[in-house]
Amino acid sequence: MPYLLKTEPNKYSYDDLERDGETTWDGISNNQALLYLRGMKKGEKLVIYHSNIGKAAVGTARVVSVDATDPKAPNVRIKAVKRLKIQKQLADIRTAAVFHGSIMFRQFRLSVVPITDEQYDWLTLT
Repeated sequence: MPYLLKTEPNKYSYDDLERDGETTWDGISNNQALLYLRGMKKGEKLVIYHSNIGKAAVGTARVVSVDATDPKAPNVRIKAVKRLKIQKQLADIRTAAVFHGSIMFRQFRLSVVPITDEQYDWLTLT
């Protein structure tokens, strides 16, 4: 299952992920978002979304490893894959038919959101 990970680019951007190559995705406190993190599997596809500033899907990543031993702080390692050629802006995502009824808009404040394969393709294919 693919996921969309929201980050504030002034705190940790896709540029930072590309520079670092890999990082631990942490700092999550919402119980629902933690549940999604714990459920991730190695190799799953991710879309990195810049929230607050930019409000757009900007790049892709993959799950490298998951250690959910501590349910309050799962250790999820991700690595950068590819910057999107065309960033998908929030306004476009919101009006795309493939996102109608998406949890992304029902629980907008979640920083980790499962998405469908069709949504992943819409976000990442140009």
